[in-house]
Amino acid sequence: MRPYTASGGRTRPAIALDLLSLVSATGVRPSTPLGAEHILALRLCAGAPAVTVAEVAGQLRLPAGVVKVLLSDLMEHGAVMAQAPRFPGGGAGSFAADDQTLLRAVLDGLRKRL
Repeated sequence: MRPYTASGGRTRPAIALDLLSLVSATGVRPSTPLGAEHILALRLCAGAPAVTVAEVAGQLRLPAGVVKVLLSDLMEHGAVMAQAPRFPGGGAGSFAADDQTLLRAVLDGLRKRL
């Protein structure tokens, strides 16, 4: 299936999400029927205390932009909620040496999987 069919042809989410936004299920069931990808995304969010948008995209094997649209839809239905990413040390752009070490470890892990 083409990714744009999962998002109904939309390329931008109604609610802005970052790849590192933490998403979790609220327990609210959407009142309208959703597509299979929406249901899969909701299950991933319900299966853990919180997952990032990037993790959901990786698990669903869909582009991050499509997953942002799906999660945005679920947020509008009240089925999931998202928290902005938290960066150690304060600001969004300030990384300490430990933060860079963590990022390198994540990158190395991703390279091993590919």
